[in-house]
Amino acid sequence: MTPGVIFTSEPVENHTRRHFLIDSHCHIAGPEFAGDLDEVVSRARHAGVVRALVILAADDRPELTQASEVSARWPEARFAVGVHPHAAGAFASDHDAATRLVREAIEAQPLARGVGEIGLDYHYDFSPREVQQEVFRRQIGLARELKRPIVIHTREADEDTIRILREERAGEVGGVFHCFTGDRDMARRGLDLGFHMSLAGIVTFPRATELKEVARMVPLERLLIETDSPFLAPVPHRGTRNEPARVGRIAEVIAELRGTTVEAIAGATRDNFERLFTP
Repeated sequence: MTPGVIFTSEPVENHTRRHFLIDSHCHIAGPEFAGDLDEVVSRARHAGVVRALVILAADDRPELTQASEVSARWPEARFAVGVHPHAAGAFASDHDAATRLVREAIEAQPLARGVGEIGLDYHYDFSPREVQQEVFRRQIGLARELKRPIVIHTREADEDTIRILREERAGEVGGVFHCFTGDRDMARRGLDLGFHMSLAGIVTFPRATELKEVARMVPLERLLIETDSPFLAPVPHRGTRNEPARVGRIAEVIAELRGTTVEAIAGATRDNFERLFTP
C-alpha cells in the first residue's frame, strides 16, 4: 500500500491469457475502482485471472461496504481484513480496539480468508513504532485464534518484523510477505518461519536486481504473485493505475528469470494460493 500516489490513465493490455492466474493482493474495493469496477473485473477475467485476494482496511467503512460490490461482480474473489501499520496510531490508547474491529469485519464478511495487511512500516512512520508493534502483535494473536493466515506488510522494519513473528508464533498460521522487496537473506528468514513470498510489479523494474535474485531462489511451492493494485504497475505501465489484469506480466518476468514457463508459474502460484486462502 503506497500513499500519495497520483495515477495516469492508460489502456490495460492483457499480457498473459488463459493461464488461470491469481492476484494474491489487490485493493479493488478502494475508491480508485468505484467508477469502473465492472470493466476491471472483466479485463481480469479476460486475462485469465480467475481469483484475487482483495485487501480491506478494518477501519475503512466505505471500503468494507464496497467489498459487497466486488463479491457481487467477482464471486471467486476472497478477502483479507486488517489494520494497516499506517493506521495503527489511531489505536494508541487501546491496542485491542484494532483487533475488535478486525474481528467484527471478518465476522461480517463470509468470504474473508485472512488477517491483513498487517505489520510494520518504518519508512513513513505515520504511526509510532511502538504502537505499530503492539497492534501487529494483537492481530497475529487474533489470526492464531481464528486460524487464519496473515498478510504481512513490512518496510524498513525487517528485524522487528521477524522478531515479532517469532515471539507471537505466527508460523502456526503462516501466510505471506506481501509485495516482498527485501534481499535474499530476508527472504530465507521469512521462508524459515513458514511463510510464502509474494512478488509484485517491482520485480519487473530494471534496477530491481536483488529482487530478481529473490525471484529465482524462492521455492516454487512458496511463491505468490500480486499486483497490489492500484499501486506498482509493472513495466511498461509504470505511473498508471494498476489492476489485476496485469498480474500476468509479473508471471512472465518471473518465468523468464527462472527459465521456466508462464504456465508453471501460474499453476504453482494458483496452487499455493488455494492452499493458503481458500475455499
